[in-house]
Amino acid sequence: MALYTISDLHLPIGIDKPMDIFGSKWTNYVQRLEKNWKAIINDDDTVVIPGDISWATYLEQSIPDFDFIESLPGRKIIMKGNHDYWWTTMSKLNKFLADNNYKTISFMQNNSFMYKDVAICGTRGWNYIGYGTATDEDIRIYEREVGRFLLSLDEAKKSNPEKIIAFFHYPPICADCMDNGFTEVMKNNGIELCIYGHIHSAGHKNAVEGVRDGIKYMLVSCDYRDFIPVKLCD
Repeated sequence: MALYTISDLHLPIGIDKPMDIFGSKWTNYVQRLEKNWKAIINDDDTVVIPGDISWATYLEQSIPDFDFIESLPGRKIIMKGNHDYWWTTMSKLNKFLADNNYKTISFMQNNSFMYKDVAICGTRGWNYIGYGTATDEDIRIYEREVGRFLLSLDEAKKSNPEKIIAFFHYPPICADCMDNGFTEVMKNNGIELCIYGHIHSAGHKNAVEGVRDGIKYMLVSCDYRDFIPVKLCD
């Protein structure tokens, strides 16, 4: 029994949009992901997938992708990414799970989950707004996402966890940026591990990895992790 994570599956089963157009790293990536997943994940494991799940535009188009996810071992906790256009209200998402008899999938937005004594919380996040180029819309979305992170964190704290892990789709930090609402919330609440995705290809070189101000940051995009789920704890 263990907790794992992997981000940015970009599944093209419902919509024919393979990622290999972005380079050879993505050749046969669905098959590779499936093989690696089944080699290490057991039915009693939990896998957090922080965003960019399916290329589908509408929820009904995503069914083949969710069928694939459901067929994989383990419990899956899914978050929204910037390309998850199919994402809708939580009530509709939960009805979608019930209607399609998905038993191993849950969605995380404004809520949290427990793995043993570890709380799992987070939000999609947004682009860093500290460079002076942010629009009013950017600021509005950023502030909403900080609020959603706080809602998720507050739910997590109700379970009195021994440890809290924060998950984002967008990186909550960058190599040359200052602290922001996300990092301040994590520092003020003793969060020591932060997982994120979103970054691909040449962007990997700019990703923050390792400990910064007492928080360990990990990029878990599929192509960065060679399509192998990352173990976080037993």
